[in-house]
Amino acid sequence: MFTSGMGFLSALSPNYLCLVALRFLVGVGVGGSHVFISWFLEFVPAQNRGTWMVILSLFWTLGTILEASLAWVVLPALNWRWLLALTALPCVLMLPFFGLTPESPRYLCVQNRMADATAVLERMASANQSDLPPGVLIYNRETKTDHDNLASESECLLPIREKECKVDDAVSSESGSLAALRMLLSRNLLKSTLLLWFVFYANSFAYYGIVLLTSQLSDANRSCASGVIFGLHQKDTNIYKDTFITSLAEIPGLLLSACLVDWFGRKASMWSMMFACCAFLGPLVFHQNELLTTTLLFGARACAMGSFTVLCLYAPEVYPTYVRSTGSGIATAIGRVGGVVCPLVAVALLGSCHQMEALVVFEVVLCLAAVACMFFPVETKGRGME
Repeated sequence: MFTSGMGFLSALSPNYLCLVALRFLVGVGVGGSHVFISWFLEFVPAQNRGTWMVILSLFWTLGTILEASLAWVVLPALNWRWLLALTALPCVLMLPFFGLTPESPRYLCVQNRMADATAVLERMASANQSDLPPGVLIYNRETKTDHDNLASESECLLPIREKECKVDDAVSSESGSLAALRMLLSRNLLKSTLLLWFVFYANSFAYYGIVLLTSQLSDANRSCASGVIFGLHQKDTNIYKDTFITSLAEIPGLLLSACLVDWFGRKASMWSMMFACCAFLGPLVFHQNELLTTTLLFGARACAMGSFTVLCLYAPEVYPTYVRSTGSGIATAIGRVGGVVCPLVAVALLGSCHQMEALVVFEVVLCLAAVACMFFPVETKGRGME
């Protein structure tokens, strides 16, 4: 509701300052979308989680392609107000479906709403023409997270004997956000949290950088070759055409991640695709012809999207339910900082005809992120969610 409301209001902006403020608020609403990933993954069995996360991410790519197509068609024919209004429409169309979607039973257990959680599980069993195991649903929250002793999801969630749901007193005595933050920085999760923050930052830096390079690199080559300083504020609808074409690269990237994520595991999938992205960007340190530049950026974006998809799968799997959305949300927010810094650093270098320096920045950031993935303390392939 917030995202669509601010989106429609931004289409009515009377001046540029108001437009920027309202688009900022749209970003605030969009920033909460990571909750949907956590909610979705809490319903998916461990053995299918990687594949279904890739399928879910496919719709992000389809949305990107649709938005680029919309801008390509609407801007020349109408104006930016129509584009913003039409962009806000899908969120409105989605609202009625929230009344049909079930709440996560894992979340309900954390809130000690056992009857509601059981009702959701019964609805799931009925939809799948199955029966729940006998017994009473229980939930025991532990204060420590032991990745090595994490149980498989094949173990029964409904024990025969009913036990009282124990909620840790230290956690319940604090506010939810503060308690979650303390848990994220606890000894058992600190290494995972810090590494995730850095990898999200680096991956966002690289992904959004490649998106920007798509529309800037060829023009920068032409401008710098002619001795004219390249400006980043060009008014050219070809940018939407370029974005549309390179957005298609995300589809093979998703297919690649689908093949790797449940075969090689999460960690190996991430670092291998990041190194592959480095390999595609490497030749662009030097000026290349337009066809080779587009081909290399196509491959780089495919790998960047693939690694980003696996990362968005890995983060919710690492954290237990009561800090899952908070942990993933903070990591995503830090990643957005990378997206903000990227044009200020790397693309600005490109605009001032420092292509080699700009590409070296991308290469270094991606290599460090790939190495960080190797040091993740746990592989979540096939493991149950806590």
